[in-house]
Amino acid sequence: MESERGGAVSWNPVVVWCMKCEQQDPRYSPYTLVRITEAEMRAYHRLVGSCIRLEYMAKKDEIMQQEVRPLMAVEIIEQLHRQFAILSGGRGEDGAPIITFPEFSGFKHIPDEDFLNVMTYLTSIPSVEAASIGFIVVIDRRRDKWSSVKASLTRIAVAFPGNLQLIFILRPSRFIQRTFTDIGIKYYRNEFKTKVPIIMVNSVSDLHGYIDKSQLTRELGGTLEYRHGQWVNHRTAIENFALTLKTTAQMLQTFGSCLATAELPRSMLSTEDLLMSHTRQRDKLQDELKLLGKQGTTLLSCIQEPATKCPNSKLNLNQLENVTTMERLLVQLDETEKAFSHFWSEHHLKLNQCLQLQHFEHDFCK
Repeated sequence: MESERGGAVSWNPVVVWCMKCEQQDPRYSPYTLVRITEAEMRAYHRLVGSCIRLEYMAKKDEIMQQEVRPLMAVEIIEQLHRQFAILSGGRGEDGAPIITFPEFSGFKHIPDEDFLNVMTYLTSIPSVEAASIGFIVVIDRRRDKWSSVKASLTRIAVAFPGNLQLIFILRPSRFIQRTFTDIGIKYYRNEFKTKVPIIMVNSVSDLHGYIDKSQLTRELGGTLEYRHGQWVNHRTAIENFALTLKTTAQMLQTFGSCLATAELPRSMLSTEDLLMSHTRQRDKLQDELKLLGKQGTTLLSCIQEPATKCPNSKLNLNQLENVTTMERLLVQLDETEKAFSHFWSEHHLKLNQCLQLQHFEHDFCK
C-alpha cells in the first residue's frame, strides 16, 4: 500500500513522520541496519586475528606435541606423582631427550594403562625436533632383580609410544642377580621385540662414559637439578593457564562478534542501555585479561626462579622450553589485549556518536 506526503511516496505505511519538519523520523525507521564504521571493522578483524592466534597457541596439542587428543597432567596426576618414570630435562650428545626409570620396587605392579599414559605424556613434551632424534631410556635397577629388568624391557618394547634410540640398564648390584641379568639379556633379547641397542653398565661411573654428568640427576651421579614435585606443579600450571587462555580467546571472539553485528537502537534510552550493557561486559573481560597477564607473569617467574636465585645455576632444557612457551603465550596475550582495547575504543566511539545524534534529533524536533 502506498501513501503520499509532501510530494514523496513511501512504500511502507508504518513510517512515522515528524509533524514539525515533515521529514521521516529516524527513531522509527521501518527497518533496521547494522551500522559499523570502517575503523571499527578493521579493529574487529584485528581482534579476531589476535584471538585466533592466541587460541591456536594455547591449544594443548601445540604445547604438547601429540596428533591425538593430548593428555593433561591433571588427568594422570597420581601416576605422575608415583615417579616410576621421569623426564628430567637431560639430553644426550645429539640432543636426544632422556627418560629415566628410577629404582621403583613396585614397577611390575603398575597397570598397563597407567604405564602407557605416563609414557605418552612424557614423550609428548619435548619439541618435535628433539623427539624426532629419538629418546634415550635409562633404567636404574641396581637394587632390584633380573625379573624387574626383564619386566621393564618388555613393557618398553611393547608400549613405548615414541621414537626409541638407545636403552641403558644399570645392572642389579648383587652378584647373583647381575649374572642372571647378563644371561637373560643374551637369551631374551629377541623376545623384547626391539632393534634398539641395549647397553648394560655396572655403575653410574660407566654410565658417565656415555652421557655427560651435567645431563643426569644426582641419583645417577650427575649434577642436573631436578625436583619431581616442582616439575609436576609447573606442568599442571602451564596447561591450566593455556586452557584458560583458550577459553578467554573464544569469549573475546563471541563478544567481538556481538558488538560488531549489534543493531543501532532507534531511541536514546535503548542506546544508553546498550552502551551500559556493552561497557559492563567489556569491563569484565578486560579484568579477566589483566588477571591472566598477572598470573602468567607470576608463573614465568616461578619457572625462572632457580636461575634467578643462583646466577651460577642454569635452567635445564625442559625448564627453558617451559620459559619459551610462557613467553610466547604472554606476548600473544598482550597483543590480543591491545587489539581488544582498540576495537572497544572504536565501538564505544560509534555508540557515543549515535547517542549524540539522537540527542540532537530529539532536541531539533521538539
